[in-house]
Amino acid sequence: MEVFFLCSLSPLLLITFFIIICVSLATIFNRNNKLYKSNNSNNNLPPGKMGLPYIGESLEFLNSGRKGFPEKFIYDRMAKYSSQVFKTSILGEPTVVVCGAAANKFLFSSENKLVQAWWPDSVNKIFPSSTQTSSKEEAKKMRKLLPNFLKPEALMRYVGMMDSIAQKHFESGWEGKQQVAVFALAKRFTFSVACKVFLSIEDSQHVAKLAVPFDALASGIISVPIDLPGTPFNRAIKASKFIRKELIAIIKQRKTELAAAAASSTTPAHHHHQDILSHMLLATDENGQHMSELDVADKILGLLIGGHDTASAAITFIVKYLAELPHIYNQVLNEQMEIAKRKGEGEKLLNWEDIQKMKYSWNVACEVMRLAPPLQGSFREALNDFVFSGFTIPKGWKLYWSVNSTHRNPECFVEPEKFDPTRFQGRGPAPYTYVPFGGGPRMCPGKEYARLEILVFIHNIVRRFSWLQILPHEKIIVDPLPMPAHGLPVRLFPR
Repeated sequence: MEVFFLCSLSPLLLITFFIIICVSLATIFNRNNKLYKSNNSNNNLPPGKMGLPYIGESLEFLNSGRKGFPEKFIYDRMAKYSSQVFKTSILGEPTVVVCGAAANKFLFSSENKLVQAWWPDSVNKIFPSSTQTSSKEEAKKMRKLLPNFLKPEALMRYVGMMDSIAQKHFESGWEGKQQVAVFALAKRFTFSVACKVFLSIEDSQHVAKLAVPFDALASGIISVPIDLPGTPFNRAIKASKFIRKELIAIIKQRKTELAAAAASSTTPAHHHHQDILSHMLLATDENGQHMSELDVADKILGLLIGGHDTASAAITFIVKYLAELPHIYNQVLNEQMEIAKRKGEGEKLLNWEDIQKMKYSWNVACEVMRLAPPLQGSFREALNDFVFSGFTIPKGWKLYWSVNSTHRNPECFVEPEKFDPTRFQGRGPAPYTYVPFGGGPRMCPGKEYARLEILVFIHNIVRRFSWLQILPHEKIIVDPLPMPAHGLPVRLFPR
């Protein structure tokens, strides 16, 4: 809306708008001209069509999600061309979409051999790396740094803290209210947890000050990269600059505290030494060098997005499915009440042992993420020409894998549309069929963190309330994360 309002102000702006679009398209075209030529010279490409010049099939790809059926783009083409692989053009790039469990296995096990991570240009522009390395290099560094911090034994100490945040969150945002919009509250909860775990920020006003630009950032990440006032892309770039500035101030303050603590041989106040920010500031690379402040800010920025967006989407859909399926809600409630009952006198907060007992609740969460996956899929780039399923994938082409090619596939899940948490009992689904966190070396490093956060939320909500959806047939939009069109308003009934 804002773009068209601006354009109506002056013919000059309108002309500028079209020039920028033309330049953007020309850039995309020139960059990919060589790649498209390989389309003509190589007769062994997968079946499919490349769509319109320059734009490809991007509009269908994005619109199927905005209409609430992201799997439609994939399934229509699987039915028409091949159940394993088809070619298209998405976000200005010639792309091969690989489908099914065998394709997931192939892609996840070919990481850094045949394929490497790839992000659309919009991502690199919103997160310009402070170093001269690409987002690919940055991601590799992060993966070395994070496992120590996000492995179960390191996360154990966060359970009580997450529960304490959840209790305050429900007291302030839910209790005493007849109805609430779940999606906004889920985002507030997951962002509060991320601020505490990564930065030791607890002040609700400080958290709120950071939360607003984060929403703008999230909605601009996968958008048309046109940097004009009012576009989602432009708002995301502004938000990124604002947050980075805030983070630099926090980093400078922390460095002062760490230096003072080191000089006096005391522990920094408020257990700051336990959070990810202090961990990053104290860590050194193989040459003994510390990361620069900008570098740390970039990494924290990425973590705050990864650590809050997908978990808030998962939590929202758990609330939705529990409203629709009272028999599932009752079984989750029984499990959580049993855990609460067995806690000792004076034990007010959840602990690691309690989380391990939440087996049925986690099976329910897994089934929700199968049917409403927070992450729809991701891109890779071919490092060399290679053959997959009898077809040539040219060097430089992009590959896209989609969770929906297996999650709703009757070959992978019996009665895929049925909600059935027992699928995750015992050995669970077959390998490479259930992939909400990706797989291989690029398996989401925050999987265990998300599990804790989701289970702590479930424990707190079912013990306090039952609820009904106010809009039973509310439309779901996927852009790029799934979200109810009206934020999932529910009517609360205190227990």
